[in-house]
Amino acid sequence: MIFMLSLFLVACGGGTDAPDQTGGDQDTAEQQPVGDPQYGGNMILGTSGEPVILNPLYHTDSASADITDLVFAGLMQTNENLEMEPLVAKTQPEISEDGLEWTYELNEGILFHDGAELTAEDVVFTYNVFIHEDTTSPRAGDFRSLVNVEALDEYTVKFTLAEPDAAFATRVTYGILPKHLLEDIPVADLEDYREFNMQNPIGTGPFKFVSWTSGQNLVLEANEEYFEGRPYLDNVTFRFASDSNALVLLLETGDIHHMIAPTSEIGTIELYDHVNLHSTLALRYDYLGWNLDRPLFEDKRVRQAITHAIDRQELVETIMEGNAEVAHAPVSPLSWAYNDDVPKFEYDVEKAKQLLADAGWEPGSDGILEKDGERLSFTILSNSGNVTRRDIGIITQQYLREVGIEVKPEQMEWGAFLDQINPPNFDFDGVVMAWGLATDPNPRAIWHSDQIENGLNRSAYRNDEVDRIADENTLVMDQAERAAMLGDAFAIIAEEQPYTFLYYPYQFVALSKEVQGFTHHPRIDMYKVHEWWLNQ
Repeated sequence: MIFMLSLFLVACGGGTDAPDQTGGDQDTAEQQPVGDPQYGGNMILGTSGEPVILNPLYHTDSASADITDLVFAGLMQTNENLEMEPLVAKTQPEISEDGLEWTYELNEGILFHDGAELTAEDVVFTYNVFIHEDTTSPRAGDFRSLVNVEALDEYTVKFTLAEPDAAFATRVTYGILPKHLLEDIPVADLEDYREFNMQNPIGTGPFKFVSWTSGQNLVLEANEEYFEGRPYLDNVTFRFASDSNALVLLLETGDIHHMIAPTSEIGTIELYDHVNLHSTLALRYDYLGWNLDRPLFEDKRVRQAITHAIDRQELVETIMEGNAEVAHAPVSPLSWAYNDDVPKFEYDVEKAKQLLADAGWEPGSDGILEKDGERLSFTILSNSGNVTRRDIGIITQQYLREVGIEVKPEQMEWGAFLDQINPPNFDFDGVVMAWGLATDPNPRAIWHSDQIENGLNRSAYRNDEVDRIADENTLVMDQAERAAMLGDAFAIIAEEQPYTFLYYPYQFVALSKEVQGFTHHPRIDMYKVHEWWLNQ
């Protein structure tokens, strides 16, 4: 079992050439112990993104995940080294010799926020949502191999797979839902059940939901009965602001204790004597995504030309102030499956022009390219409040104008933005976004063609070979062999450029020096907040 488990667990690999940054905190963030942890206080977290849905089985955005990570708890969790460790589960799973049965023993005495005890039946209920024929969860594609979940007794649950799944160890981190509150709601209606998802989410996490005032704040309070120990903080308040500039002002005045700091503001924040800065290479990439169902983007030569026309290294050096690495593929340098041997489309304006000419585009009277009476003109959307993405849209407009492409950058409120670009609407030409990557690098959720209609493949990317690899790679238990398969898929995606992969960013977290106990996770913003405390 130990040998088999070692094949499933994800290790942290890769490195970085950035000065003073090796995946941990910078020197500016070094904190000396200031005494024993203190109970009490209200920690205020500043954010320009408001959550969309407070149910961990349905959200696809980080703003919602930040809340659900505090309200709910999953069987397992990913630690700061990207290793799987038990949470609701008592130990690592027992795995059958054929890899088809995964058995988890649960900790006893874990209570939902309403006082009901979490049992194996709640785990069964939660994971049955993913495999129910009426499910609308965008994560359901992760559970194609799951055929049955059963409670062996009150505190033991067994997952049965139709075929081995090398990624299954990372799939059991979703927050457990309370069966006693939701079992009477049809699965088809669960995503729209506002009473739970928006007004009163109940989990077993370290904090309880108190209130949500749209446009102002969302308040959580300490779960006195949290199974890992009562949080030190009494309350956590997410304060919503219009954009990162407004958040920096709130940080300066001490009105917030925490914010994800844009690199454009690092120089300013470093001047604040009351603030520490932490940084780490994030498990994510930022990108320009294209809607391949729009005729303008059907020809991969157009997409390749767009990437050639954008000086991504200049973006890294200017917008990101050097705090990122140019990306070429949909996999992080932190992943064991990272493949640097992929097609690369370096900055080359003449090559971009040639590709566009080869694709049949010719300059019109105003210099904008035309083909069959249609102008090569489109809109790039991003979410309002994100200054970095706004600037990327503006700079992309300038770059692409040089090769005869007209770009119109626009920003929208976060919730409306997600509604417009996600299924069933898919109403966009291009978007500036980022993917916070899963610890397992299987490309299925984002790149498989069967994830277009109800999943996360919002670019409508289709490639039979990528589909095959996405379907078959999890059957391979040897990590090196699996990495080679995934590398082939990443190379195909990189060559076809459904996205212009921009960069792998370093994430900066600005914290008031009152905040102690912080651990910087490359993927999870709200990591072990129950261990944070305020030195008051």
